[in-house]
Amino acid sequence: MKKDLERELQEQLAKLNEAQLAPTIQKDGPMIVIAGAGSGKTRVLTFRIAYLMSQGIDAFNILSLTFTNKAAKEMKERIATIVGNSEAKNLWMGTFHSVFAKILRMEADKLGYPSNFTIYDTQDSDRLISSIIREMGLDKDLYKYKQVRSRISSYKNSLITVRAYFQNPELKEADAMARRPRMGDIYKEFVDRCFKAGAMDFDDLLLKTNELLTRFPEVLAKYQNRFRYILVDEYQDTNHSQYLIVRALSDKFQNICVVGDDAQSIYAFRGANISNILNFQNDYDDVKEFRLEQNYRSTKNIVNAANSIIDKNETKLDKVVWTANDEGPKIKVNRSLTDGDEGRYVASTIWETKMNEQLPNSDFAILYRTNAQSRSIEDALRKRDIPYRIYGGLSFYQRKEIKDVLAYLRLIINPADEEALKRIINFPGRGIGQTTVDKLIVSANGYKRSIFEVMKNIDKTDVKINAGTKTKLKNFVTLIETFQVLNETADVFELAEYVTRTAGIITEYKKDNTPEGVVKIENIEELINGMKDFVEGQKEIADTTGNLAEFLEDVALSTDMDSDKGDADHVALMTIHLAKGLEFQHVFIVGLEEDLFPSAMSMNTRSELEEERRLFYVALTRAEKQAYLTYALSRYRWGKLVDSEPSRFIEEIDEQYLDIVTPIEERRFNPMLDSKIFGDVSENKPTSSGKIRFKPAKQAILKKGGPTKSSSDKFQVTTPKNLKPMAKTSNDTNLFDSKLAVGNIVKHIRFGTGEVKKIEGTGADIKAEISFQHGGTKKLLLRFAKLDVIG
Repeated sequence: MKKDLERELQEQLAKLNEAQLAPTIQKDGPMIVIAGAGSGKTRVLTFRIAYLMSQGIDAFNILSLTFTNKAAKEMKERIATIVGNSEAKNLWMGTFHSVFAKILRMEADKLGYPSNFTIYDTQDSDRLISSIIREMGLDKDLYKYKQVRSRISSYKNSLITVRAYFQNPELKEADAMARRPRMGDIYKEFVDRCFKAGAMDFDDLLLKTNELLTRFPEVLAKYQNRFRYILVDEYQDTNHSQYLIVRALSDKFQNICVVGDDAQSIYAFRGANISNILNFQNDYDDVKEFRLEQNYRSTKNIVNAANSIIDKNETKLDKVVWTANDEGPKIKVNRSLTDGDEGRYVASTIWETKMNEQLPNSDFAILYRTNAQSRSIEDALRKRDIPYRIYGGLSFYQRKEIKDVLAYLRLIINPADEEALKRIINFPGRGIGQTTVDKLIVSANGYKRSIFEVMKNIDKTDVKINAGTKTKLKNFVTLIETFQVLNETADVFELAEYVTRTAGIITEYKKDNTPEGVVKIENIEELINGMKDFVEGQKEIADTTGNLAEFLEDVALSTDMDSDKGDADHVALMTIHLAKGLEFQHVFIVGLEEDLFPSAMSMNTRSELEEERRLFYVALTRAEKQAYLTYALSRYRWGKLVDSEPSRFIEEIDEQYLDIVTPIEERRFNPMLDSKIFGDVSENKPTSSGKIRFKPAKQAILKKGGPTKSSSDKFQVTTPKNLKPMAKTSNDTNLFDSKLAVGNIVKHIRFGTGEVKKIEGTGADIKAEISFQHGGTKKLLLRFAKLDVIG
């Protein structure tokens, strides 16, 4: 068997280039692999783990931390083809949160938590913080719950506990200056309520792991001895809390391999610290350094353009990314008048490219800086009947009906889960109102017990509610306890089927006969189907049963990208942050305008601007074959149409790699003062004393044809080629060529190709009725219509 493993491994290693092979077969000691975009770092990590196992390292002694659960699953599957399924199952592999959630469940009692603690998602945390703010009687306009949650998250990721907060006068003063002097009290109450509910939020999974390893040396020693070889992917995205965990676990044997690319460090907003990768060699002795610089993904034009951009950053590690791939087409740059026009350009380009090259929708991705930009893109794609999927929008598991079912399941496994209980105590309606719930909360806080415990012992408490309501509370407790008994023997699929039927959830949603109500029932059915798949999948994994606890943890730690099975043919729409680690043949980077990308909120310091530039680098290097950069001269923001100017990032790309589809417009300041008050401009000539001569700005020249070079700007404005010259009327109203006739075939920038069916009206009111192939029949006022007669 061992000979078969070695032979299979040697065959796989033979596929690596020299740069990839060197770190793969480096067995011991600290090492860093600086991996450029598309350089095959996943292959290196995969084969390195297989190599370690071939050298006699037990799979149980290897810890591999990845960026997503999906990446971990794919790596484990690749490893299984080499070393076999049985051994691959023994690897500790996953994200920081999933791996350390597993450790915390095993050691939870040391921190006073139940092993089946609940993991609160963002919505759960928001609901709890909102409740705390309301109960404290604080101004919700000053204490916005999302801002408070973000602040608490930053405390935890910086290892600022409640005790550390109150011992730090600078933090308290900063919150007081921000008119939130009760921030510390909210933080304390939030932590206390989570603890009482037997719950941790995402940030706690890291904070509590640090606490566990710091307070209990015997636990640290246990996991140091277990994880003798540690591999960390995307090391540039680790925050301070993650960094300390890795340092602690690797300190004894120092067999640590980190892989990353400083040029792709884009998560500072959530605590990522680029200095972790920049200073890695200062943390360990005799660090071996390897570089992966050959890009296998993209064309020469894309790689070289990306290099010319990232070279503008001052804070970076030295490397030269290159590729042996074809030259490829130049990067197309398109200017649109509005964001609506931008969306139509993207949709029509995708449509034409699909038709010409017979490509699936999945070869295309549209990337933007913020989610709000998707609206105009979606409108244009729908009109072209191009299927698409938005990543990072409302996740399946965040839909109300799904959260309702999951709340029942969470309460079954952890009756102290306050947020789950509040969500479903009166769903479906059972006559338990908000006033009763408020009384239960006050009583639970007073007794320092969970709400469920107060309900179980309602006759022994001083809660002032009538006998009828007490009976309803007792019935609810009995219902949940019945489910708990079933949970002891049933898998999650069997349990969920019983719960949704017995609790009346399906019956409740069946009352809504609207299409939305039907969709909700279908979603619940899909959830239960997913549970069946989960149970079947768990049978393949060692030491798992497919029970409720395993399912809830899997859901809590899943991401939008993890859940994509890739079985639907759709165009992908997502923010650039979500696109990291992905690749597509054709990539559109939209909204390349100053104050949008780079963001106006990220240009206060050089480090912020450099992160924005790294973000653009990540976006560009997602493209394999063709990249498109688009911007609009005006865009709707907060309901107002505002002028925009091209992003500096377009200017920073070496011009030889660009194909300007529409020329970049010169931006000219329209003076509001009469220049004569400053004297004759001819007097402003250079002199021996160094005075400056001021020249009037050139006016943008309108010409037919291609772009005109300017001494001060790259390009001048040109008239779009697809518009025909318009005749002038006596009142200077632009009208379409009066020769337009019924039967003409015309092309419209928005509606596509159509046939003129009728022309009516006179003068400035001439309009044409046109039947478009995809846009239906429209009546267009010709003085405004952008039509091109093609037949």
